[in-house]
Amino acid sequence: MFGGGNKIKVDKDLLERIKKISEVAGYASHEEFVHHVLERELAQFEDAQSDDDITEKLRGLGYIS
Repeated sequence: MFGGGNKIKVDKDLLERIKKISEVAGYASHEEFVHHVLERELAQFEDAQSDDDITEKLRGLGYIS
C-alpha cells in the first residue's frame, strides 16, 4: 500500500494511536486503516468543480482559515 518508495512521516505518538485504533477496529494493518481514512477524506473533495470549491470545503472543515 505504501510501497514503491512512497513514504509519509508521521509523529511517533500519532503512529501509536493509529496502530491502536486500527487494531481495535479490525483492520489487517495500520497501513490499511490509514489508506481507508485518506480515501474517505479525499472523497469529500472529488466532486468539487474548482479550486475555490476545494478551498471553501477545507475552510468549512477548519483545515484552513
